[in-house]
Amino acid sequence: MHKSLLRSGRALARRFIVLAGLAALLAPGFAAAQDFPTRPIKLIVGYPPGGSNDIVARLIAPRLGEALGTTVVVENRAGVSGVIGADSVAKAAPDGYTLLAASASPVVITPHTIAKIPFNTLTDFTPINTVGLTPEAIAVSPSLGVSTLKELLALSRTRQVSLSSSGTGGLPHLTIELLIQASKGNIVHVPYKGAGPAVTDTVAGHVNGIVMDVPPLYPLIQDGRLKALAVTSEKRVEFLPNTPTAQEELPGFNVSNWVGVFAPAKTPKPIVDKINAALVKVVAREDVRAQLLKVAVVPSTMASPDAFQKFVGEEFQRWGKLVKEKNIVAD
Repeated sequence: MHKSLLRSGRALARRFIVLAGLAALLAPGFAAAQDFPTRPIKLIVGYPPGGSNDIVARLIAPRLGEALGTTVVVENRAGVSGVIGADSVAKAAPDGYTLLAASASPVVITPHTIAKIPFNTLTDFTPINTVGLTPEAIAVSPSLGVSTLKELLALSRTRQVSLSSSGTGGLPHLTIELLIQASKGNIVHVPYKGAGPAVTDTVAGHVNGIVMDVPPLYPLIQDGRLKALAVTSEKRVEFLPNTPTAQEELPGFNVSNWVGVFAPAKTPKPIVDKINAALVKVVAREDVRAQLLKVAVVPSTMASPDAFQKFVGEEFQRWGKLVKEKNIVAD
């Protein structure tokens, strides 16, 4: 009797496991992922065309579409330092058809610099993966007459040096704050409303230098209209091999921007995994890697969406602390 009951219990347990497995297979997320995608995907960029987010999104989109068997359309929804575009994705249906291509500024910095932001980065998005990294470049007008970061810092200890950025509260601005902190020089931040006017005035010599993601500055550095003194990455980058890192002069000075892809929170894991696998496949392509490097972006993906989520949380804390210390409020 005892053995019969034991066998019966085991049989029931096996049936339960089989039924549980079937239930998982029939779950809405799994079923949706089996068919996904059945229509075009929108990749939202919260900035106008021409910036780092837009450059990377437009390079990746057609290849991502190929990998997923659909069309991926880049849509620019600019405004409020990327907040408008990010918020539209946070409030979109969590079905994988509306994604966000975003760098550090709109998702881990702006939430600390704008008082009433309409989304919560840590709860309203599902991070999928990074696509690439790019350091900030510290560059100057050739008319300033300095050739190295060491010379710029020495000059800042004898007179005021002005450095422009694309606006208050973005990663370039925070990089300038870290530079002021590390150098103890007389460096003044001059914020502009966007990368275009900041670059124009720096090239014209109206401000002494500029700190910005490398991609918008890269053509100007190549043709000599700007002199790159340093990049803020941990190691030198192959697209500017002769430009030293900032930490060669200022040990520990390491700032890299990144562009990643996010989905709305509660997007089913099977769909997230499917998009992630496609992203990893795309970034690993030799032609894509070459094109990213050509626009001054280092191709880079993380081990998993969970790894990217952990990274986003760390970045959120890191920049939030600096914003609080410096009492930075966005324009």
